[in-house]
Amino acid sequence: MTAWWRDAVIYQVYVRSFADGDGDGVGDLAGVRERLPYLAELGVDAIWLTPFYRSPMADFGYDVADHRDVDPLFGTLADAKALIDEAHGAGLRVILDIVPNHTSSDHPWFQEALRGRHRDRYIFRDEPNDWESVFGGPAWTRVEDGQWYLHLFDSSQPDLNWDNPDVRAEFESILRFWLDLGADGFRVDVAHGMVKPAGLPDVGRPGQARMIGAEALPYFDDDGVHDIHRSWRRLLDSYPGSRIGVAEAWAPTPERLARYVRPDEMHQAFNFHFLFAPWDAAALRQVIDESLATAGSVGAPCTWVLSNHDVKRHVTRYGSLSRGRAAALLALALPGSAYVYQGEELGLPEVLDLPNDLLRDPQRLRDAGSGRDGCRVPIPWTRDSGWRDPWLPIPAEWAELSAEAQRGAPGSTFELYRRALRLRRSIEGELVWHDSPEGTLVFSRGDLLCAVNVTGAPAPLRVEGELLLASAEPGAPDSAAWWKVKCLP
Repeated sequence: MTAWWRDAVIYQVYVRSFADGDGDGVGDLAGVRERLPYLAELGVDAIWLTPFYRSPMADFGYDVADHRDVDPLFGTLADAKALIDEAHGAGLRVILDIVPNHTSSDHPWFQEALRGRHRDRYIFRDEPNDWESVFGGPAWTRVEDGQWYLHLFDSSQPDLNWDNPDVRAEFESILRFWLDLGADGFRVDVAHGMVKPAGLPDVGRPGQARMIGAEALPYFDDDGVHDIHRSWRRLLDSYPGSRIGVAEAWAPTPERLARYVRPDEMHQAFNFHFLFAPWDAAALRQVIDESLATAGSVGAPCTWVLSNHDVKRHVTRYGSLSRGRAAALLALALPGSAYVYQGEELGLPEVLDLPNDLLRDPQRLRDAGSGRDGCRVPIPWTRDSGWRDPWLPIPAEWAELSAEAQRGAPGSTFELYRRALRLRRSIEGELVWHDSPEGTLVFSRGDLLCAVNVTGAPAPLRVEGELLLASAEPGAPDSAAWWKVKCLP
């Protein structure tokens, strides 16, 4: 029997923007519980919840002050336990976000460090080096006694020192706490960042945020992180029920990324090389082939990701809803595990015109266009949004993109996803490419054939078989279709 996670479809819930259970305009755990039937109807296998722990919310929960408690904004620990149990009752597994690279500056440990106690739980030094924050500016802030502390993200997110055994023991305890409550695994935030090289060498050039995932940086993807992942894998394997670890790992090459999913490390790693591939047949085929080859070299499944809470929604990145729908059928036909970011099943675009006074993402200060608020606008449940005073405004033109408008509507993006997820469960076999016209992709897996036209013109994609599903008329510009075939072309 195949392990559930090798071909699972995992739905990312950005808790703040998913569903509001108490009417305060901010999504919460009660809201997620209310929408579990929707997720079960959609047909996903698991949900991944972004951080809901106690936090001052400088980075919307990725600045954690207490990993063992729920922030009152999102509910209570009892709500978290009830959500896990009710999700299991609906046939859904639950993956939690864990944030091990840094804490909030409000964390008791950091407050102790500021007072000079246990300062070696973080990274302090007398002089800063040239490292830059992902959010812009120097990655160092000076404290009152003259020392500087490292923060690769916001200054309110001091980096932990993973050479300190207290840090390792604390996070093992945190993992056990949530596993004992029934969590099915963890998405590991900044899984490539916990270990820093000896001596903290300079990078030697500015613009470091643009190098992430493309070039080697001394503070990311250090070989030492793999010892941590191996220890966590042993812990996960000690629990019943195939608990998993998912690495948010930015690595400069697919080969480096594959190291995170070796048999004794994480189960999955996000495939950002696929996410950022352009809408081009040759580029897509190349990244698919590289991904399958490198993940396969260590016996791991690929993951296919089109959108998440950190990047512009793919409907906007690709330039149209038609391309977004076609990309979904492409990704969901590929072998491995797929991730669906909340709202992509509704075809939601990026919101590009939010008023400046409502923008709150700290990354927006890095440079123009780098803020992530636009992909975090709350989900429209009904034609009138279904929210009371949401924390970010929902565009009025989303009325016909709402879940209410699309559920049961033939040809809607929701029904396209729902049908694809149901059909996907019967897809088996390795990927086999077939010759096809320039600008198109045609491959089969078993008796399923997927044909994608990534050009702006009609393509003569003639297939003998039963048409199962299509994002538009087969062969139309920027379209994809699934066929059940007997004789492959």
